[in-house]
Amino acid sequence: MKRRHLLKFLLLLPATSWAGSIFNFFNIFKKTEVSQVITKIQPIEFQWPVQEPFLFCVHHNDRYPAGNKNFGLDPKYFVGRDMGQDFTPKDGFRIYHGSEIPGFPVHPHRGFETITIVRKGYVDHADSLGAAGRYGEGDVQWMTAGSGVQHSEMFPLLHQDKENTVELFQIWLNLPKKDKMVPADFKMLWANKIPKITQDPKVEVSLICGEYQSQKYCEAPKNSWAQEPSNEVNILLVKMESGGRFKYPAAKNKTNRTLYFFEGDGISVSGQAVSKKQAMFLDSSKEFEIEANSAGVEFLILEARPIGEPIVQHGPFVMNSREEIHQTINDYQRTQFGGWKWPREDMFHGAKIEKFAKYPDGRIEKP
Repeated sequence: MKRRHLLKFLLLLPATSWAGSIFNFFNIFKKTEVSQVITKIQPIEFQWPVQEPFLFCVHHNDRYPAGNKNFGLDPKYFVGRDMGQDFTPKDGFRIYHGSEIPGFPVHPHRGFETITIVRKGYVDHADSLGAAGRYGEGDVQWMTAGSGVQHSEMFPLLHQDKENTVELFQIWLNLPKKDKMVPADFKMLWANKIPKITQDPKVEVSLICGEYQSQKYCEAPKNSWAQEPSNEVNILLVKMESGGRFKYPAAKNKTNRTLYFFEGDGISVSGQAVSKKQAMFLDSSKEFEIEANSAGVEFLILEARPIGEPIVQHGPFVMNSREEIHQTINDYQRTQFGGWKWPREDMFHGAKIEKFAKYPDGRIEKP
């Protein structure tokens, strides 16, 4: 997709991508008779239901074939796809906004944060601050868009002799009005630093952010909503084997707590049987216990104290009023949030499979 067409798509048209979707912040659930802990429940589809201050959550799991010499897809895979807006699974994968390399070429953000948890494969980052990086295989990138940034997130097919699987979560976390215009920033949470908590041999908890079993971990940028402990921003990925038990305490404050059961055949949540691919809103004033009824159970927990301010969203911009959205569009058209200085709109970082982060000040970081 040509850049002018991509930007028109991002700013004006609805879609189902993290880069430019006009999504419903207030997902409507049918009321279901469930346990006292589970207040609402709904099947998981491509875009997962969320509660404020989380704005968006999607699980990408794409099994790409071997890459070509350009680290992209053979053109034979383009047939039957809506290229540039490829969100319909075909052959086990989507190409998204990519034209050869899958992913999300340059696009802007303002007013919130993106949290990208890459479980398999690699993501190449480049942005209008001059920062870059390659991360994956358990790493997390936490980016505060703040007053505005352009970035690209591409999935180069680094293996030319075997399949390239990319599995990741993309999560959007809102910023309060006082922080919506802070300078853009990002941090890397490398896989070897993220705490792994083992309750017993059948349960493993990856603590992406927050506190669990007396362990605390928060490597969010300095202006994140997660930096204030009383906001109780908790992001956990949990793996369980059959017969494993996971206990989670009541929140200290009033939080919005969501549990996503995305892998495995069945679990019990405080006595309530739940099948795979379900999202549950939970009463955070109560502790809960999960028992795995099958092997290979996996779930994600998103929890935080709500910000409680008006939300007005247009494409990749999230502000508090329609007037601020208009100003944001004007600012972007005038400044391009620093402009794009990279040679490609779908920037990637070569053939060498090596993790790194280059920050705007020129500092290079490797795990």
